[in-house]
Amino acid sequence: MKKFLFLLCSIVMMHVQAHAQDQNFYIFLCFGQSNMEGNARPEAQDLTSPGPRFLLMPAVDFPDKGRKMGEWCEASAPLCRPNTGLTPADWFGRTMVASTPDNIKIGVIHVAIGGIDIKGFLPDSIPSYIKKAPSWMKGMLEAYDNNPYERLVTLAKKAQKDGVIKGILMHQGETNTGDPKWAGMVQQVYDRLCGDLKLKPEEVNLYVGNIVQANGQGVCIGCKKQIDELPQTIHTCQVISSDDCTNGPDRLHFDAAGYRELGCRYAEAVARHLGFEPKRPHIDMPKKIEVPADAVTVENAIPGNEFPKIDKERRAYFSIEAPQARKVVVDICNKKYDMQPDGKGGFMAVTDPLPVGFHYYFMEVNGVRFIDPASETYFGCNREAGGLEVPEGPEGDYYRPQVGVPAGQVRSIYYHSPNSKIGEWRHALVYTPAEYEKGKKRYPVLYLQHGMGEGETSWALQGKMQHIMDNAIAKGEAVPMIVVMESGDIKAPFNFAGGGSNQQGRSEYGASFYPVLLNDLIPYIDSNFRTKADRENRAMAGLSWGGHQTLDIVLNNLDKFAWMGTFSGAIFGLDVKTAYDGVFADADAFNKKIHYFYMNWGSDDFVKGQPLVDSLREMGIKVDASESAGTGHEFLTWRRGLNAFIKHLFKK
Repeated sequence: MKKFLFLLCSIVMMHVQAHAQDQNFYIFLCFGQSNMEGNARPEAQDLTSPGPRFLLMPAVDFPDKGRKMGEWCEASAPLCRPNTGLTPADWFGRTMVASTPDNIKIGVIHVAIGGIDIKGFLPDSIPSYIKKAPSWMKGMLEAYDNNPYERLVTLAKKAQKDGVIKGILMHQGETNTGDPKWAGMVQQVYDRLCGDLKLKPEEVNLYVGNIVQANGQGVCIGCKKQIDELPQTIHTCQVISSDDCTNGPDRLHFDAAGYRELGCRYAEAVARHLGFEPKRPHIDMPKKIEVPADAVTVENAIPGNEFPKIDKERRAYFSIEAPQARKVVVDICNKKYDMQPDGKGGFMAVTDPLPVGFHYYFMEVNGVRFIDPASETYFGCNREAGGLEVPEGPEGDYYRPQVGVPAGQVRSIYYHSPNSKIGEWRHALVYTPAEYEKGKKRYPVLYLQHGMGEGETSWALQGKMQHIMDNAIAKGEAVPMIVVMESGDIKAPFNFAGGGSNQQGRSEYGASFYPVLLNDLIPYIDSNFRTKADRENRAMAGLSWGGHQTLDIVLNNLDKFAWMGTFSGAIFGLDVKTAYDGVFADADAFNKKIHYFYMNWGSDDFVKGQPLVDSLREMGIKVDASESAGTGHEFLTWRRGLNAFIKHLFKK
């Protein structure tokens, strides 16, 4: 009777186990080193689960993803461990789902360690290997309790209660490049897995992926031959080709596109072996940007860089290497362009046709803004920025250095300013004409200010002021003069929310510069340079907010200036009848004191000066004006304005 009950229980248990095991749940063991672990950063298409037909039994806990070791979950990158990357197993599973009937599920168990020797998976060799393992590998080994083989087998035995092991995927060998015993050790691992899990080798093939080739320049290219010959040692082994699989810049690991391709190839081999017609899932392929032959490297590129480039249609091309990035954007003129991955760790973008002239631009990687490392830097937008010059034709020669034209100097000076808020050393740039070094002549001075969020270097770098001066002086169109450029305390943005006034004559933003200019900078320049130190030989002009400052300073200090100009001047709240204590009310007196008053702006500018010009002229004020065709609030407008303005200065 006891024997009968025992037999009955055994039959019932066998029936329960057989019922619990799903014959349509195909399980695959994945092991190896870094290229199985996954080195490329997963992209958006890798991070979403393909659904409940592709499952992962994690070999470690993933707290952030809510995964627990040994418990099935939907599979999505990363599969190996937290902070690892995309692996061939990701797109192996997706391709298997696409290639098999809907009633079949695919499961993977994934154990891999970057840089591990094949001995790290040999049960008899593991203890001694662990002792000699490099320090950087210790944490990875500890994640598997210092026995990756045992972790793989333990989970595989658990998984066998749910499904059927149909194959073993391996990517290993780089660490054993040139080792004549490698093939034999791989056979030992495979045989041991089959024995411990009671698998029949004829039913459970070993699929081995080949290494990064990089067009024959792969770091471990010598390993390719020994992998190709592995089927001579293991007759149930099939090698998965890595031909033309793209790689990262290290030529050791595949890039994301390479892992996808290799994973699909693993699955195609497995599907055919199991009797299914392989079908690939949809993969978003990198969009290749073709750079036309007429595109040239821009003048702002740091020497040695090929990009940025500009083509004849004025489209700009940008390129950057960012193998760990998920999303890269180039922001030029406040318009953002998504940079397209090339599948090799690089990103490229092409813009719409751009207006001629100078443009600030930035790049963003994963939402973090930075300066393109290929670009020279320019202070603008309240910070250092990349710069892009979209070239004009010969009409722009007035701001380009010319052969045979004597070049002046742009000097960097520091001066002490007791009239600063805290008393400080300040920085300015001073242009002296080419002839300045050759005699004892004295020169008139133009104080030239930049706009909001720019700095004392802006007129020289972005505005090309020195070339404009050199060319105009050489042609006899402008008299030789000294030009002084200071920060004006307007590098930081104006706090519009703070309640400060920005009306003309009642400014708070940048007003701290006014006593500095009048009481410190002008005396310093007159003491240290050969100047004509009187109002008749002193001018002031500025672009945007620098134009705002120009009106505030000059019109309140007519005893010190006789010439003034604005370029896209940020002039607000100006009542011409009452402004500056009614300075415009007596037009004859004003016109005698200001020998030349000039304003310019761009046809596409958000600051338009024509209404103010009309109002001033109605008052009898002599003001010259021009509109820059086809330009906005930008340096090409201001270059044109400066070029027109200086031709009238210090001439009576």
